[in-house]
Order: sequence, then structure tokens, then C-alpha cells
Amino acid sequence: MVERTAGPLWTDLYELRMAASYLRHGMVAPATFSLFVRHLPPGRGFLVAAGLADALAFLEDLHFEPDELAWLGETVGLSDADLVALRGLRFTGEVWAVPEGRIVFADEPLVEVTAPLPEAQLVETYLLNQVTFQTAIASKAARVRIAAGDRTVVDFSFRRTQGPEAGIAVARACGIVGFEGTSNVEAARRYGLRPVGTMAHSYVQAFPSEEAAFRTFARDFPAATTFLVDTFDTLDGVRAAIRTIEQLGLGSGVAIRLDSGDLDTLSRQARAVLDAAGHPEVTILASGGLDEYALDELVRSGAPIDAFGVGTKMGVSADAPYLDTVYKLVEYDGRPIMKLSPGKATEPGRKQVFRGARLEDDLVGLRSETWPGREQLLRPVMLDGRRVGPLEAPAEAVGAARARFRADLAALPAAAARIVGPVAPSIGRTPLLAELTGRTRSRLAGNRAAHGGV
Repeated sequence: MVERTAGPLWTDLYELRMAASYLRHGMVAPATFSLFVRHLPPGRGFLVAAGLADALAFLEDLHFEPDELAWLGETVGLSDADLVALRGLRFTGEVWAVPEGRIVFADEPLVEVTAPLPEAQLVETYLLNQVTFQTAIASKAARVRIAAGDRTVVDFSFRRTQGPEAGIAVARACGIVGFEGTSNVEAARRYGLRPVGTMAHSYVQAFPSEEAAFRTFARDFPAATTFLVDTFDTLDGVRAAIRTIEQLGLGSGVAIRLDSGDLDTLSRQARAVLDAAGHPEVTILASGGLDEYALDELVRSGAPIDAFGVGTKMGVSADAPYLDTVYKLVEYDGRPIMKLSPGKATEPGRKQVFRGARLEDDLVGLRSETWPGREQLLRPVMLDGRRVGPLEAPAEAVGAARARFRADLAALPAAAARIVGPVAPSIGRTPLLAELTGRTRSRLAGNRAAHGGV
């Protein structure tokens, strides 16, 4: 049996049980769920929306295979009637979402799903999984891109990401925020990214000498020669690279890579040795445990590093490995819904984010509102269970998302973009949303009182 990439069992058990219960009791009226981030993690002044493409592909293909239904009957204990109802279940609803690459903030809906209640409920887990992870990574990668300034930055994270699927998603997120390349070959092929790679220390160690390794590699790959110079002694490695360059007559496009030690000091020393030998054209790539904080320090100090390879800390978003995302019911059968739990209260109704010329002036309001002169961030991306408009090729989708990110980044407040101590803008609410929230709260409080609630 060939396992699907993702199907309806890629969920939490309670989603299936709730969906089955809704179907048993005929609760199939339209429901709207809103997916958003409650609070930004410490050290974040903004987020970059990502994960929508995978979420929509999942929704469009949602169906139960016969073996999945059989397993649910045998192991989970769903009845024959439940299985019959699930057999015909497809996602038939609509999705409004912030396009990938847009900069967003806490409490702004990223995705809103409206569909018959069982369908909208069942897809919660997978949508949260994809949007949460990919938005977290894209946001971390964006900060790396900002810290690098005008220096080249490439993704070296694949070997440290938490699974191969995560590695592909990380490379894609890096492409969205403007990384110049990735070491992940499949991601490069799939998304039209530039594949980049150097050599490992094991390659250098496998030869009789460092210089023999460099000569062999340069002869094999003259158009993509980067010498890893820190296997033994870094400056000796730089000198060996220089001898190889001169012996083989290598031209432009040659680089050395520093992967350990004090990168600031070593880059200055290496640059001095290269320049003294008459090789200002040789560039310096640095890697090894880097993140936006390290890049910020190196760039600010003026370290002569031309490019950075960023891996582990970016690929797992080490300082903020999760987002406080939620997927909450905000309307059912035309009735506004909200949650009143202390610290977890939500706002009712289908929503829209209205953005002016400045990102710090965002307003969250009701989708039915109009605010002339403001852009509506959430767009209809799926209607009647099918994606809206022509399906973009994967590389085209990444390119379009990258353009959106660059445009938003240019308008991002400096305080939100800071690497150290960023400050996110406070997002406003429209009067109509505030009024609906107050009215819904009063109604729910009255209902609780009428039914003996405290």
C-alpha cells in the first residue's frame, strides 16, 4: 500500500470524533474558523505568512480512502453510518487568506475557512501544522535576511531540520524571504532556487594533503570552487587555496569558506592574506552555528565576509520554535461566535485586515466592511473547494511571494525590523468589530445566566 503524502487521518483524533458527531446530528450549516497568532514570540516584531500552498493542496484533495475508513471502524470504533457519511466527505467550502510572503502581526487572521461544520472542523490540525511551522520559519529566515544586509545568504539547514518534509519547507520559506540559494537539492529543483554547496571536512581529510584535496576539487568543478580552509589550520588553508588558484589559473567565482572559530578575526586575517597575494576577487563565505544575532554582530563590526551559510538555528527557529497559533470558531449558521476564556478570548465574525500605507496602522475589522484607501489583506483563495484562478507553478509561487515580502519589508517600521529588541506595532480594531464583540459577549453572558451559568 502506498501511503499518501497527507490525508484526513493526518489529524488529531478529536477532530474526527467531532466531525462524526456533527454529521450524526445534522450539524452541517456553514461555519467560519479563523486561524491567527495570539502573541508574537519574544524577539519578534513581525511575522511572514507562509504555508498556505500546502494547506490548499491538502484541502483540495481531502477524501477518505477505503483502507482508512476500515481502520477507523475497526480501531477508532466509528459506526457504519459514520463511515458512510465520511466516505462522501470532501472539502466544499471557501478559504480567505493572507497571501504568502506578506508581513503580518499578532491577532491578525492569516486564514479563514468557511465550510459545512464537519469539513471546517476536520481540517483544523493540518492547517495549523502547516501554517504555524512555515510561518515561524519564514519569520526567522526574514530576520536573517535583514541582518545580512547586502551580503549573500544561503540556506544550509537541511541536515538539521526535523524531518525531510521540514527541510523542503524551510528551503521554500528561505526562498520567499530572499535567500540567494539552498544546499537542499530537491528544494532547489522543485522551487526554482539556486543550488549551492562547497565541500565537507571529510573530503579534505580523505586526501593525502589539504592542497591535494583543493586541486582535485577545483579540477572537477572549476565553475563552482569554494575551498573549505579550516579543517586543520585556517590561515594555512587559505595559503593552500591561494597556491591552488595560482597553479590552476582559476579566475573569478572562487571563494573560501570559514566554518569554525572566531569568524570576525579569521575573516579579517584571511582577507589580508588573500589581498596581499593579489587575490581581492576571492570571496569569503562564513558558516557554522550562525543566526540573525551572529550575522548582525559580524555585519555591524565590518567583518569582511561576503556571504553567509545559515543552517541549524534558522532551520528550527531555535529561539522561537513555535507560534501561539489558534483556529477558532467565529461564526456558525449565521450566528457570531466567540470564546470568553480568560486570556484566550476571541472575537466573533468573518474578518478582514485593512492596511494603509504604513504597516503599523493595520486595522482588523469585519469582512463586510469597506475602508476606502486601505488594502484588504485577506483574499479569496478557494471557492467551492477549488483554488481560485490558475494554479501557479511552484517556482512562480515562490517568486510572487518573494516580491510581496520585499514590498512589505520596505514599509515595515524600523522598530519592528530590529534584530535586538524589536517592537511590534499595536493593531487596531474597527468600531464595527468592537461593537459586534461587545454585543456577542453580552448575548453569551445572558445565555449562561439563563442556563444557570456563573
